[in-house]
Amino acid sequence: MTTATPDRFAKLAELSADEVVTHSFVRDVPISGGKTLALVTLDNGMDHTRPNTLGPQTLLEFAGVLDEQKERASRGEIAGLAVTGKPFIFAAGADLSKVGEIPDRETGLQMAQLGHWALGKLSELGVPSFVFINGLALGGGVEIPLNAHYRTIDSSVPALALPEVFLGIIPGWGGAWLLPNLIGIENALKVVIENPLKNNRMLKGPEAFELGIADVMFEPANFLEDSIRWADGVISGRIKVKRKNEPGKIERVAKWDIAIGIAEKMLASRIGRVAKSPYRALDLLKAAKSSDKKTGFAAEDEALADLISGDQFRASIYAFNLVQKRAKRPAGAPDKALAQKVTKVGVIGAGLMARQFALLFVRRLQVPVVITDLDQSRVDDGVAWIHREIDELLGKGRISRDESNRLKALVTGTTDKADFASCDWVIEAIFEELEAKQSVFADVEKFISPETILATNTSSLSVEQIGAKLEHPERVVGFHFFNPVAVMPLIEVVRTPHTTDAALATAMETAKNLRKNAVITRDTPGFVVNRVLAKVLGEAMHAVEQGTSFDTVVEAVRPFGLPMDPFVLLELVGLKVGAHVLDTHHAAFPDRFFESKALHELAEFGHILEKDGKGKVKGIDPKAQAIVDKHRPAGATALSADALRIRFEDGLADEIHRMLEDQVVAAAEDIDLCMILGAGYPFQMGGVTPYLDRVGASERAFGDTFHHPPIRGVE
Repeated sequence: MTTATPDRFAKLAELSADEVVTHSFVRDVPISGGKTLALVTLDNGMDHTRPNTLGPQTLLEFAGVLDEQKERASRGEIAGLAVTGKPFIFAAGADLSKVGEIPDRETGLQMAQLGHWALGKLSELGVPSFVFINGLALGGGVEIPLNAHYRTIDSSVPALALPEVFLGIIPGWGGAWLLPNLIGIENALKVVIENPLKNNRMLKGPEAFELGIADVMFEPANFLEDSIRWADGVISGRIKVKRKNEPGKIERVAKWDIAIGIAEKMLASRIGRVAKSPYRALDLLKAAKSSDKKTGFAAEDEALADLISGDQFRASIYAFNLVQKRAKRPAGAPDKALAQKVTKVGVIGAGLMARQFALLFVRRLQVPVVITDLDQSRVDDGVAWIHREIDELLGKGRISRDESNRLKALVTGTTDKADFASCDWVIEAIFEELEAKQSVFADVEKFISPETILATNTSSLSVEQIGAKLEHPERVVGFHFFNPVAVMPLIEVVRTPHTTDAALATAMETAKNLRKNAVITRDTPGFVVNRVLAKVLGEAMHAVEQGTSFDTVVEAVRPFGLPMDPFVLLELVGLKVGAHVLDTHHAAFPDRFFESKALHELAEFGHILEKDGKGKVKGIDPKAQAIVDKHRPAGATALSADALRIRFEDGLADEIHRMLEDQVVAAAEDIDLCMILGAGYPFQMGGVTPYLDRVGASERAFGDTFHHPPIRGVE
């Protein structure tokens, strides 16, 4: 059933002519006392691979169905209404591809108002409304139940979230006002802001129930029947609903503003102030303390309209598509049928990085993993560390006792590389020294088959040179992880001129089986992520050596939206590692990358930042400042933040353009994918190349743009 489209939503209806409509199917369910519950099932008619989505036509039909049921309620034909989804899926929110096509702010405002108008009818039926959350619920798929009077949830729900802040917008169909008034401000901050910024963390059914998003939870076997029976009890008055997390007067007076203040400081320290959506969401959550629903919804309308029509949402949709689509179909990947099966893994090294590799391989591939090092004590320490990590996973309930025992049994250590003879895949994780890596590969090659893949985790050395002394260099690939290995989703897979399609295909399939996203790169210094970061870090160190203050450098890079400033990043990766990376790039491209003698001396000193006893950064260590000042050449000139920002931007645009001209990767999209997944570049920025286009750096550097047309918002 559809309803007549109100004039104010006519433009939206026209824009959604090709929408895959999620229909609202109604059937009557008899309940006690001879009464009737109207059950609305959302279903787009597709299989489980295409979730229900909420476009304009879907919302208009839903509103029409609710209007019809309201009429029935007024005639006494129904005593309540419930909404549920098709099997295993409730609703995945708005179709982002369609929202991304909204042409102007006025239409964006209409989209926000349509959601409030349609979903708001759930609380205006004249009878109790229920939502039975039977599966995946994201964004608007969470706001449907929030607009109802009562909610049940299936304990097997795999994902429930309000991910909007992650995508550069806000929960704009009631979520920002309804949620804190249902579960309290601290819980709402977790769902609306904290989880999205933790790589879009989702809640499982029991977690959502514990927070109070649902009133009751049932097991999947009889979820619908139990939910109907419970709704019957509520309607008849036999069941009284109590909500333990609903905020009271004390929370509103004492806790609310304090929680908002803590969250704002957390945001500023973690992501800076470039990203707009988290702060708009924070403003809405703050106002929800004392505003009424009508005022709260109107504020959501305005915020959503502003953000939908802005640069950051367009950039977020671009980034979202990279991660959801391009990452799953890597450019240049050979036919996966060429991949060799990996039945046993060898890890050369037993240090921290090697241990992380071994743990990841054994958990994801469930195959024997053998580690080796120079002496037995190092090997034993490495195996013991892996066993402790497995015990910790067991303690957290992440794995069962049987799986824990099985994983431990699969991990062994040796000092005899003959034990690598049956390995299909060997990865080295030793220190960054070319001759050492060549030596360990040449040593292990004596024992393995000619088809065994040799992978190197080098971050800056030539993969081709690492394999240069082998009898079979065609089996060598770069397999560059990012730290921490278990968390960072990117692997740069490096192909040398000798690497076979079979070796490359095996590397790509192995990355996929490790649940990582892989991007294929040419064998060039720094590959993608480290080359881009080396440009930033080199320019930053050069600027302070020329007399620009550390604070000015931090101010200059703030518009990029990087997760941390260059000096915090240098300390995170290690000053010696940073100096080595800069040296490598200066040696390869001396006209474009600076070396930094000051950084080498700072590495010997040990740090740049001065911290208090709790590890909080107080500022630049005066001794570190003195080291930098010592290296300042005569006649050096400090730059302003604006001048330095333009230097950063133009230098990055030039370098990335050169990388593309040199076919380091297939396209600008691959650069952005690497920076998002490997360097934590925020979704709201869309990657580095859309930003460089937007600020004019691409035009200044090479007279063109990376994207045609540039990825920008609408006015």
